[in-house]
Amino acid sequence: MTKRKIIRIDEEKCNGCGLCIPNCPEGAIQIIDGKARLISDLFCDGLGACIGHCPQGAITIEEREAKDYDERKVMENIVKQGKNVIKAHLEHLKEHGQTIYLNEALGYLKEKEIENPLEGKEDEMQKHVHTFSGCPGSKMMDFRNSEMQKEDAKRQGSQLRQWPIQLHLISPNASYYQKADVLLSADCVAYSLGDFHNDYLKGKSLAIACPKLDVGQEEYLEKIKSLIDDARINTLTVMIMQVPCCMGLVNLAKAALEKSKRKIPIKAIVVSLHGEILSEEWI
Repeated sequence: MTKRKIIRIDEEKCNGCGLCIPNCPEGAIQIIDGKARLISDLFCDGLGACIGHCPQGAITIEEREAKDYDERKVMENIVKQGKNVIKAHLEHLKEHGQTIYLNEALGYLKEKEIENPLEGKEDEMQKHVHTFSGCPGSKMMDFRNSEMQKEDAKRQGSQLRQWPIQLHLISPNASYYQKADVLLSADCVAYSLGDFHNDYLKGKSLAIACPKLDVGQEEYLEKIKSLIDDARINTLTVMIMQVPCCMGLVNLAKAALEKSKRKIPIKAIVVSLHGEILSEEWI
């Protein structure tokens, strides 16, 4: 048993819809007695591929004592499910930069003389499109240094470097958050501030939230804490509107920083309803 990241399923929130299951090719989740259950610590890699597919926000990542993740046992389960599941699992490991586990998985396939479904099939973009089996709206995509982003920046002025961006859907483990400067924005800000992209989003990874209307904000606190401690972000800029409820987003960032092991600079920027910067200060 070691202390590591692993999913936690809130039984009160879970309605047993099962949408998390096809997005966990490792087979760590099953519906038992009408609720999603983590059936084995050995199968959960703690990367949270299932999180964005839970409409109830019942799945979070926690750090606790758990049995070490076992890639070989996972592969024993996965190969029984067929080529497409093998492919989805390998892509999952690749997208999260899990080189050691990926090599173990490929080694297992070679040892068992099972075809590697990623070998010489499609170009990189096609592989991501064809292997993702969940909701397209929550599929992780990294636009940084891509021709697509360069063309968008020329044509439309877009400085968005990734997808998804909603705080419930993002994974702090995503490559574009690692050691990045992060912008946490109230979702009304971009509609009010004309120069949002070039003046504030450029060069940053983004997360958006509404501190008044969004539910499950205790999960937001854990996500921000994970960005600080696990993604080891450099700075966090929090942009909010001048309305009182928006201050909740700044308070969430402060609370997350207090709970974090690392300490990073946080800047708070307040935008008026007419798109003016009212204040900008490090907190």
